[in-house]
Amino acid sequence: MKAILLREIKSFFGSPIGYLVIAIFLIINGLFLWVFEGEYNILNSGFADMTPFFSLAPWILIFLIPAVTMRSFSDEKKQGTLELLLTKPLSIWQIVNGKFFGALLLIVIAIIPSYFYVVVISSLGMPEGNIDMGSTIGSYFGLLFLIAAYSAIGIFTSTLSDNQIVAFILAVFLCFFFYFGFEGFATIVPALSSKISALGMQNHFKSMSRGVIDTRDLTYFISVTIAFLSFTVYQLKSFKL
Repeated sequence: MKAILLREIKSFFGSPIGYLVIAIFLIINGLFLWVFEGEYNILNSGFADMTPFFSLAPWILIFLIPAVTMRSFSDEKKQGTLELLLTKPLSIWQIVNGKFFGALLLIVIAIIPSYFYVVVISSLGMPEGNIDMGSTIGSYFGLLFLIAAYSAIGIFTSTLSDNQIVAFILAVFLCFFFYFGFEGFATIVPALSSKISALGMQNHFKSMSRGVIDTRDLTYFISVTIAFLSFTVYQLKSFKL
């Protein structure tokens, strides 16, 4: 698995992809949080917290993570190297995990510089340092699990087609559906709204953003991640056969 992970990281940073992902994430967030007028502008919110960032980041990642993962297996299929990859002395789970952790690590690297926002907001607080670190740490923790779930979905969709654009569109759709879709359905059926909302990522992410780490939220994200990685393994096994 380590060899696959290192191969993925080298491919990301051996081309403009890795640098573009980091730059795009930081630039888009920076523009919405500090430059553009609107509900996400921190300077206009009047509160020294990271809520605008954690409200915006999941939506940006819905498009950014599929852009990273779309080539994971679709490119291997298109180039005809998937058969060679599957003949290596590695289990399919090790190959999938290597691809998964490679994408996950890249996105985590893109998010690390956002800690600078915490420092700036803390200095702007009245008094200085007046920022809710509990909810901030919980939100970062929740964002990490959300990234893992998005990445697993993206890795899975990359096995469905040798066309990267198709893989990207499918991943965006599934990520959007799991993050927002169940919230939409909950408004249609008010009697079951709480149960339906609990099936979506947004409900669990918001719960963790309050600074309370609930095992139900952790179990949800871990289950979704493992489920889509399992679907990926199943797809590759059927291809291998």
